[in-house]
Amino acid sequence: MSASSTPHPHRGTEPLVHTVAGPLAAASVSGPVLAHEHLVLDLDRRNDGAAVLDAQRHGPAVSRELAQLREEYGLSLVIELTCRGMGRDPAALARTARDSGVAVVAATGWYYEPFHPAADLAGASVEQLAATLTAEVREGMAGPDGAPTGIRPGVLGEVGSHGETPSEPETRVLRAAAHTAVATGLSVATHAQLGHGGLAQLDLLTGAGLAPHRICVGHQDLLTAPAVHRRLAEAGAYVAFDTIGKDSYQSDQERLRLLLAFLEAGHADRALLSCDISRHAYLRSEGGTGYGHLFRSFLPALRAAGVDDELIDVLTRRNPLRFLTGASPEEI
Repeated sequence: MSASSTPHPHRGTEPLVHTVAGPLAAASVSGPVLAHEHLVLDLDRRNDGAAVLDAQRHGPAVSRELAQLREEYGLSLVIELTCRGMGRDPAALARTARDSGVAVVAATGWYYEPFHPAADLAGASVEQLAATLTAEVREGMAGPDGAPTGIRPGVLGEVGSHGETPSEPETRVLRAAAHTAVATGLSVATHAQLGHGGLAQLDLLTGAGLAPHRICVGHQDLLTAPAVHRRLAEAGAYVAFDTIGKDSYQSDQERLRLLLAFLEAGHADRALLSCDISRHAYLRSEGGTGYGHLFRSFLPALRAAGVDDELIDVLTRRNPLRFLTGASPEEI
């Protein structure tokens, strides 16, 4: 099985990825990209410390994992989708990038409604929310203590909803993300809870003026609905198979089946792959599958199913770079 592509208009400028260390030429990214990960995170709502990746306690193990993947598989870039209300720590991301030698793209936006900070969302209009995000893109993000870091996000995400239709606050944050993306030239990665609601997310984002090729709909490997995957791709959006290795949600065998069906339908240029490490128990140092499960387990299975190295490069490098930059296949 080999790659196919659908061209986008040539932009006439060198595609750049905006990392925590500054702009990076997409052409210089020679190895694979993890399209949806978390390196620092706090989603702890049970006070049990499980849904946490703490910068101090877990940061060194995260950096070691990424460094090892850089050495073994050439890992070049991580798209880190921890946004406002999720325990984001831009300075910690910069340290991880420096220590591991792997470039990191940071994010801004709002997750799905249970994690919306009241201080951000209460009474705020779409325009006010977009102004908040646009300021972060242009001036940099604050750290957990509220102090400015000067570190700018390179993507909007993971902007979330749950259910088939976004709630009213989720509708506002999706529209705000779209307005910000149009104003700043960034792309939007979504969180579709358990894979549901992706078509509604796409309608909202494109309805707010965002081009579909600047949108990635998340967690579609949790939705056993190949027809939905095809509809998203046919509309021009990227489709994320991004919880690879999370067997408690879905088996990798089923993920492989869904991805192969997507590729066979001619949408190789619209798939993004990742593992969505979102708690410390997933780290290899704690007995989990780690950030490298994609390379160690899933890609070998994909190759065994007939996917060639050219297409692996499209799935793991070219597609995420095109998503981030809006570049055409001719440019990347």
